[in-house]
Amino acid sequence: MKFPHKKYNNVIDYFNDYFLDLKLSLSSINFSNLNKIINVLGKSYLNGDNKVFVCGNGGSAALADHFACDHQKILHETKKYRPFVISLVSNHALGTAISNDVNYKSIFSEQLKQMARKGDILIVISASGKSQNVIEAIKWAKKNKMISISLTGFNGGQAKKISQLNLHIQSKNYGVIEANHQSLINIISQFIKIKALSLKEIQKIKF
Repeated sequence: MKFPHKKYNNVIDYFNDYFLDLKLSLSSINFSNLNKIINVLGKSYLNGDNKVFVCGNGGSAALADHFACDHQKILHETKKYRPFVISLVSNHALGTAISNDVNYKSIFSEQLKQMARKGDILIVISASGKSQNVIEAIKWAKKNKMISISLTGFNGGQAKKISQLNLHIQSKNYGVIEANHQSLINIISQFIKIKALSLKEIQKIKF
């Protein structure tokens, strides 16, 4: 399929190809890694001993903030988890200070130097998997014995290769990749919440 670069005469054809790609790209998900990520995060949230840092650029930066918001709020509501989730893109003053005084590729790794410790978790969201600030963050995390997780697209880039756990969306469309990354974020938080609650309690919850 030549989507998304072939010529289209009407939006209906594009719409149909878009959602076909959205569906087909899900077949690239590594469910073994998805299960491992759920277990790693669930254990971290249950103990409350380790911090989870999340980052990305552009649309993936928005997803990083969304990840931090949902995982912190939704899972704390169970009263069984104590999540400590930090978006490395949300402190704009700190990010611009590091970018200005050090360099842009260090905006995430420098924050990890200040806040992270052994056993903490880094999650990077990157459609291309090639962003240098994301790569630097993964390298620092691995060097300092953090757990590194990546959500990637296209061919996965270096982020897919060097992170310990990867969830990959095989697509050439940014929108499809980001939409599926958002779905994975929701699936992970909601499934961890379901595991913590009894069936009776789940029925009272509005997802």
